[in-house]
Amino acid sequence: MGFMTFKTTMLSNLFKKPVTTKYPAEPAVYPEGSRGHVVIEIEKCISCTICALNCPSGAIKVDRAARTWEINRYDCIQCGYCTLKCPKKCLHMAPGYQTPGPEKSIEHYDRPPEEEKPAAPAANAAATNAGDGK
Repeated sequence: MGFMTFKTTMLSNLFKKPVTTKYPAEPAVYPEGSRGHVVIEIEKCISCTICALNCPSGAIKVDRAARTWEINRYDCIQCGYCTLKCPKKCLHMAPGYQTPGPEKSIEHYDRPPEEEKPAAPAANAAATNAGDGK
């Protein structure tokens, strides 16, 4: 009797639609209440450290001298508070979840070097006039 108790379940499952979604073929639709994850536009970042100071879980680290920004995704609680406090609005919440990986890791971003700004034209004119003795 115990050997064939699952036959009705097995037969009914053969003719039903699958319960799981067709995720790889169709893009995932995230529920309305999902927060997503923090994304940075590192080119806009000024390394002010306001996001790190306001992060309740301490998941964000900013190094002004090295011009780096990093986030520990396993410590981040996706509250979005850092995105509200960022003065340059270079942080925002993207829908969806991070891609799982085989190991815990910290995402590390390097700010590009600043381009040298040309000196003001008035300063150049004053320097050339001073050299002429005029």
